[in-house]
Amino acid sequence: MAGSYRMCVCFTRKFKVTEAGPPPDVNEAFFNYTDGGTHMSAEQLRRFLVEVQGDGGVSIADAEKIVDQVLQKMHHIAKFTRRTLTLDDFHHYLFSADLNPPIGDQVHQDMTKPLSHYFIYTGHNSYLTGNQLSSDCSDVPIIKALKRGVRVIELDIWPNSTKDNVDVLHGRTLTAPVELIRCLKSIKEYAFSSSPYPVIITLEDHLTPDLQVKVAQMINETFGDMLYSPECECLEEFPSPEELKYRIIISTKPPKEYLKAESGKDKGIKSRKDKDSDDDTWGKEPLDLVSDQEDGDVSDTFTSEDSDGESQQPEVSAYKRLIAIHAGKPKGGLKEALKVDPNKVRRLSLSEQALEKASENHGTDVIRFTQKNVLRVYPKGTRFNSSNYKPLIGWTHGAQMVAFNMQGYGRYLWLMNGMFRSNGGCGFVKKPDFLMKGGPHGEVFNPKTKFPVKKSLKVKVYMGDGWHLDFKPTHFDSYSPPDFYTRVGIAGVPGDAIMKKTKIKEDNWTPVWDEEFTFQLTVPELALLRVEVHEYDMSEKDDFAGQTCLPVSELRPGIRAVPLFDRKGEKLNSSRLLMRFEFVQD
Repeated sequence: MAGSYRMCVCFTRKFKVTEAGPPPDVNEAFFNYTDGGTHMSAEQLRRFLVEVQGDGGVSIADAEKIVDQVLQKMHHIAKFTRRTLTLDDFHHYLFSADLNPPIGDQVHQDMTKPLSHYFIYTGHNSYLTGNQLSSDCSDVPIIKALKRGVRVIELDIWPNSTKDNVDVLHGRTLTAPVELIRCLKSIKEYAFSSSPYPVIITLEDHLTPDLQVKVAQMINETFGDMLYSPECECLEEFPSPEELKYRIIISTKPPKEYLKAESGKDKGIKSRKDKDSDDDTWGKEPLDLVSDQEDGDVSDTFTSEDSDGESQQPEVSAYKRLIAIHAGKPKGGLKEALKVDPNKVRRLSLSEQALEKASENHGTDVIRFTQKNVLRVYPKGTRFNSSNYKPLIGWTHGAQMVAFNMQGYGRYLWLMNGMFRSNGGCGFVKKPDFLMKGGPHGEVFNPKTKFPVKKSLKVKVYMGDGWHLDFKPTHFDSYSPPDFYTRVGIAGVPGDAIMKKTKIKEDNWTPVWDEEFTFQLTVPELALLRVEVHEYDMSEKDDFAGQTCLPVSELRPGIRAVPLFDRKGEKLNSSRLLMRFEFVQD
């Protein structure tokens, strides 16, 4: 492929995209496993896969299948006169993201523990198409999120303009509503399109009792037997993802709390500025108030009397029976909110800045709470542009539901998508054991502790290719081929976080870097490998050329093809890197 670049009004320069050959390590591996020959047999490939790639379970039949796939892809032939690979074939195999990906695509973790043992892929205001103030509400972003593997969908439900039906919208903003029934039907249709594990619908309820009854009817009629309704009102322990396969779970506050909250609102509705200011319910010092609602204007307290179903209208009790994961705020302050009740489990919600403050003074209490209960963290209200926050603070404190604006984009969302590539992309990732266990004296993991290095990860960036197929010749530079470089690093606990970068390779669509980096990891279980490719621009901001984020615990050792994604997390068709991963125990 040749690209034309305008040099001046008189003439253009033409550059041909030349394919880079295999890097030295690939040449050496081919030479070693073919005993210096020109063709690699299936048995020689099997040995390479076991000894270099760490694929211990590969059989000769598996290796033969790979050889057939490569030959078919490379040479477009159905019947093979040979069943061996040349050096080019071998390089093509290693550089194929389909045949040689950096992580597996199967669920491999124990899925039989209670829900509180897992990080769960969680959306925030899942119905918004764009910003938090004026974008349309729709079921389209909900469908997109479910297809990506998101397992927690949030719906804000309000009376419609005529007060006789229920809409989904971001209250007290200019967002255009969408009917609740449409959202429910789309959830039913797409809930299990990418994962068999349960979908949790968190409801922010702003309804009158008669509309709560209507919602109960809608939910029951839409989901039927898919709906998980526990036999007892208060669960002592959450069921497991395995038990809840193909089930829909409702999580919200019991109705009576909303009734008290709404009556409190009659005295005067807060302005949007008050609602979203940093001095929200948990934003003040000392931390003496707790809110489960993002509105921050709920003045009720959750007591055992409030949860007495006998004191409510039978119709409203039908709505309450739908709630499998009870949300609520106990009386008192933060310490009280984080108390673990041995007889029942619940969900608590904190804003991102409330979690930061809680982690400063009560970090181990937060972790102890999340060993049995569910903690949801949500973006602060001032993120009007649907931006996101650092997810690692939530994860290092055991928060299961770190809720993100999936319609946004940016580095924090890349980390979120990276974490949930784990475990086959099923939307549930088992928390590390150290977040779930206490020591002999009841002590728990403390993220502030400086831990010794547990293992080192060596990452070698060989080369990149595919940009000339994904981008126009002049996308990066009007006058010459691109000057690519790669940034590679770790996101994790503060002691592990670091970024490094390769040299810039000038005027080359298929750059070869052949550079190695070593990362020392103190908590590898929570570490994510960050990879970004940029195009150097001397006069302006460097151009973005692709990114990915991969869970370190899932990395397959050896030489791997790493596909790249665009800013919004959509996979680029062809752009990819050839990399090598090696773990060294310290």
